[in-house]
Amino acid sequence: MRKIFTLGLFIISFNGYSQVAKKPIARRPVVHKPVAQVSETTLSIRRGKLVYQKFCLSCHQPDGGGVPNLNPPLVGTSNILGKKSRLVKIVKNGLQEHVEIDGEYYSNNMPPFKMLTDQQIADVLTYIRKSFGNNAAAVLKSEVTQYYAKGKK
Repeated sequence: MRKIFTLGLFIISFNGYSQVAKKPIARRPVVHKPVAQVSETTLSIRRGKLVYQKFCLSCHQPDGGGVPNLNPPLVGTSNILGKKSRLVKIVKNGLQEHVEIDGEYYSNNMPPFKMLTDQQIADVLTYIRKSFGNNAAAVLKSEVTQYYAKGKK
């Protein structure tokens, strides 16, 4: 085998055939950076957004603005920023009444979402309470479970 070094390249001859190869480079060991921890609230918001898109978006709109006189907005209202237990009750049991929210009246019935798990209810309410410019406390699965454990319907 014959080596001729030229400008960082070398030629290797094998049985009369020549091949040009780059000079080997020393490699540094791969350092794995730790994966950033994602908070439970962030995960809940991500899951809640999926629930919202599937069940809530058509009535409450992509921006949470609702539909005047039909479906209430989810942006900055006392209903959304207020008691969590009231929201849990509305999502689980629906709302079949003409309702006044912050001086506006809404008349479209909201169906019950009894098929949602406690975790899905907590996630979608956390998403709503943390999105659309809202900054209210997250709703935990344990709060939803506890609400129903007390026999409230």
